[in-house]
Amino acid sequence: MTGVEEERLLTTGEFARRGLLSPKALRLYDRQGLLPPDRIDPDSGYRYYRPERLATARLIVRLRGLDMPLATVAEVLALPGPAAAERIAAYWAAVERRTASQRTLADHLRVQLSGLEGIDEMYRIEQRDVPEQLVLTERRRAEPRELDGFIGGATERLVAIAAAHGGVVAAPFVVYHGQVDEDNDGPVEVCVPIDPARAEGLTAPHRTEPAHREAYTRITKAQVDYPQILSAYDAVCAWAERNGTPRAGAGREVYFADWAAAGPSDEVCDVALPISG
Repeated sequence: MTGVEEERLLTTGEFARRGLLSPKALRLYDRQGLLPPDRIDPDSGYRYYRPERLATARLIVRLRGLDMPLATVAEVLALPGPAAAERIAAYWAAVERRTASQRTLADHLRVQLSGLEGIDEMYRIEQRDVPEQLVLTERRRAEPRELDGFIGGATERLVAIAAAHGGVVAAPFVVYHGQVDEDNDGPVEVCVPIDPARAEGLTAPHRTEPAHREAYTRITKAQVDYPQILSAYDAVCAWAERNGTPRAGAGREVYFADWAAAGPSDEVCDVALPISG
């Protein structure tokens, strides 16, 4: 470092002030390797920074304003501009997904603790007739923590089988033949409808889903998370009981949208209950 460069160095106090940092934060970022000093005086131990480092200091402050963990901040700092921007976008998308999930969880807890008060305003119940369907199936017992992996994996496997028989002809759905919660594990059945006219030579497990009428409510991707999805089931069941409508089958989830492309607030699923009448 030249003498001119040394003359331009900033003390830790001045660097912290101009970089919008507290001295404590600057020490932390030094220890974490985010803002190591440019020079340490061998005699006094004083630390000095080049003025050009102020931009990095201010960027760290703003990233921390997003509640970004230090490890993620380090990732952003190590990337070139466009890649750093993409990393920030990915981080914030994850924050929004988490926030949406937490919001729906709070709604679920409020409804449960209030004895389902206000549930009718949260979920609109509709009815429809569902025709008979030939469905490929995969069935197993599953705990709540296993549902995402099982449903996603089974759907992929069944869609691949369906491709050899004309493809999927209606929205895949998941039938809960038993209670799934912290104490119960189903069983759970993933169903993918195919064209009966294209079923020749079909050897994979399959069955005919009878025609029926069902009550349902439409929910967003964030509302699909467990346990908040249970409020949607509560709403449909409460509607059926209030209207004196007998149940005619197991509760189910009908996934009609592109799950991977959907955002937290996009509608992706109908929580449905077969009914009589």
